[in-house]
Amino acid sequence: MFKKFVFSAVVALISLTFAYSQESETEENESYWKPLGIIGLNLSQIAFQDWSQGGDNSIAWALIGNFGLEYSSKNWSFKNKLKTSFGMNKLGDADFRTTDNELYFESVLIRTLGWFADPYFSNTVRTIIANGYDYKTTPETQIAGFFDPGYISQSLGFAYSIEKFFKWRLGMGLQETFTNRFRQYTDDPKTSDKTEAFKFDTGIESVSELELPIDDNLFYQTKIRLFSRFNSLDVWDVRWDNLITAKINKYLNVNLNFLVVYEKQQSLRTQIKEALQLGITYNIF
Repeated sequence: MFKKFVFSAVVALISLTFAYSQESETEENESYWKPLGIIGLNLSQIAFQDWSQGGDNSIAWALIGNFGLEYSSKNWSFKNKLKTSFGMNKLGDADFRTTDNELYFESVLIRTLGWFADPYFSNTVRTIIANGYDYKTTPETQIAGFFDPGYISQSLGFAYSIEKFFKWRLGMGLQETFTNRFRQYTDDPKTSDKTEAFKFDTGIESVSELELPIDDNLFYQTKIRLFSRFNSLDVWDVRWDNLITAKINKYLNVNLNFLVVYEKQQSLRTQIKEALQLGITYNIF
């Protein structure tokens, strides 16, 4: 009953926001679309022949994409961002192993009213691109696949920003988790007679973003998402993504990425990923 009420409230608020905007738009309102497209390739390779000090041949590569499409007008802001990354490495005669594997899509619609904080609606999709494996087992064990699990979340609330440097939004959130084979991410331990392939949560979502130029060619970006369910407000899902970029020239960058993830349904331990990469970047738009 509560889930139906929350869903109905979200639909009603979105409808009212759209209706209000239809009345407020004028012909004098200038609007435009702005595309964004950046692709990057990071490579690392080392080879030995008759080398007396030990070692083994290795090769590693990672392909990164950051795409976006933004709409701006007097009364509306609509931002769409797609982040993809996929990488593999090979050590000696071993097979290639996946080292990076992510797809993250986010849409945020903001109604500009000139208030301290403006109302917004967001939708986020998270999953991996290719199969994910646990390489600590022999043979390796598959533990995830494309949209298995997959996460879709919506949020409705208010957004606050300081120019382009700092953005923060807080709202009521819905989160849907989908699985197929790997149902440990959606299974409800209270129902021992079945294993669920879908999980629906309602709660509170907070998203904070900061873009800070450290020097002329050095930039820092950080984004932290917090989500807590109404039935367990003492437990929070955390995703904290940090990126430091040192721009060497138009095409070469050094990137340091540090990602912290805590989701109790995935693991009781905090997950950490760190990557230091020198790569080629190209602006499509």
